[in-house]
Amino acid sequence: MYVPHFNVMEEADVVGFLAAHPAGHLVTVGPDGRPDVTLLPLVLDEGRVLAHLARANEHWRRITSGSSGLLVVTAADAYISPSWYASKREHGRVVPTWNYSEVQLSGQVTVHDDEAFVRDVVTRLTERHEAHRSRPWGVTDAPERYIAGQLRAVVGVELRVESVSAKAKLSQNRSRADREGAIAGLEAEPGSSSHDVARAMRAALGD
Repeated sequence: MYVPHFNVMEEADVVGFLAAHPAGHLVTVGPDGRPDVTLLPLVLDEGRVLAHLARANEHWRRITSGSSGLLVVTAADAYISPSWYASKREHGRVVPTWNYSEVQLSGQVTVHDDEAFVRDVVTRLTERHEAHRSRPWGVTDAPERYIAGQLRAVVGVELRVESVSAKAKLSQNRSRADREGAIAGLEAEPGSSSHDVARAMRAALGD
């Protein structure tokens, strides 16, 4: 991923970003050179990313243990109209762009086809997403025989993170007036994605 210096996401922001966006696309390349991509909910664990794939999904069978993988985690993205920039009225030398934030994690991928690994991942994922509820559901709430059958239908995946690329492209290279104009334009657009990008841009401005 190309990351100009003004778009670099700081390490602390990467941690917060991954906490706020708990799913990503796992990309691997099979032995025939064909890429496989699956969206997965994630568990972060001290330099590792843990997940699971459906046993019926051939993606896991095409992963050679220890081969390279890429995990792509994205936030909202939106079109930025040059009409929103103050500089359009000044000189007109402006063009459209696209704003987004994204983290890419690269490293070796291993498939774990064992019940203990999968149960741990599923339990941790469930706890992560149920923790805020007044009556959180837990894996042990369902009959054990049923859970055991469900666990046999998935396999575990582990990516050991070797490199991180993180980019927040939020018009940081524009003047404050242009950025404020783009924020106002996004806030007037329909759809939550534009509004989410506007909030990210405002945070980047320090407002």
